[in-house]
Amino acid sequence: MKTARAAWRGLEPVHGMIYFVPEARRRYADLGLSGRAGYFTSRSAAFGRASAELVTATFYNFNPDLVRQALDGAWDATTPQQVLDARYAAAGEALRRAGIHELPALGEVLALTRRAAEAACEHAQGRPLFAAHAALPWPKEPVPQLWHAQTLLREFRGDGHVACLLSEGVGALEALVLHAATGEVPVDFLKASRAWPEEEWVDTQERLRKRGLLEGDSLSPEGVLLRRHIEDRTDRLALPAYAALGDADCERLAELAGPFGRAVVEAGLLKLG
Repeated sequence: MKTARAAWRGLEPVHGMIYFVPEARRRYADLGLSGRAGYFTSRSAAFGRASAELVTATFYNFNPDLVRQALDGAWDATTPQQVLDARYAAAGEALRRAGIHELPALGEVLALTRRAAEAACEHAQGRPLFAAHAALPWPKEPVPQLWHAQTLLREFRGDGHVACLLSEGVGALEALVLHAATGEVPVDFLKASRAWPEEEWVDTQERLRKRGLLEGDSLSPEGVLLRRHIEDRTDRLALPAYAALGDADCERLAELAGPFGRAVVEAGLLKLG
């Protein structure tokens, strides 16, 4: 399980950069999408003309008011296919800027990641965001193929994570507050990007303190255990994809993934703004 997580985490920047790079913002703006509309339409376009309700349900931890505002009129300006085309083009352009196409292990990493992603397709039940992306055609070029493969693995894991949160009775804003309490991500970024009112954030903190999951603004020992339990269960639910590789190939992917993630980070593709 640790090896599978290492393989996923090592390559995750290859997917995650799409939410930060200027290539994506420019292409969405060319379609008439401004502000948050680009993010919500691009990640949900695999559903078709996704409603705010569907996006809120599957993305899980965003303020529903933010989603409604961002999507208001968005599908009048463009189509899901145009948004998908823009997203894939931006991903390929940004990853080439990071030099991904020049890394000598690209072919091997792509082959392993695609095998894992295709294995995940045999376990799509209960994973709506993953299933929508799994139905999309594979790009023809290696760099966008790698991005698509890692996107599938990210959404496969993400849908499992949402299932774990639900099963543990952790609501959308509760999940966000618990994440903030780990200190892994700046709380100001989480508040700004998810746009929950401060009053609701404070009320949720107090509710989690009463549940014994927070001490002040930090996780209590019980909170640490719950977070670890949810992350471990999420890892287990993601295993069907990586188990298809076998131990040796999964270890090989974990070993090779590092330079790809580092190339994305070192090229500044994950920087805000």
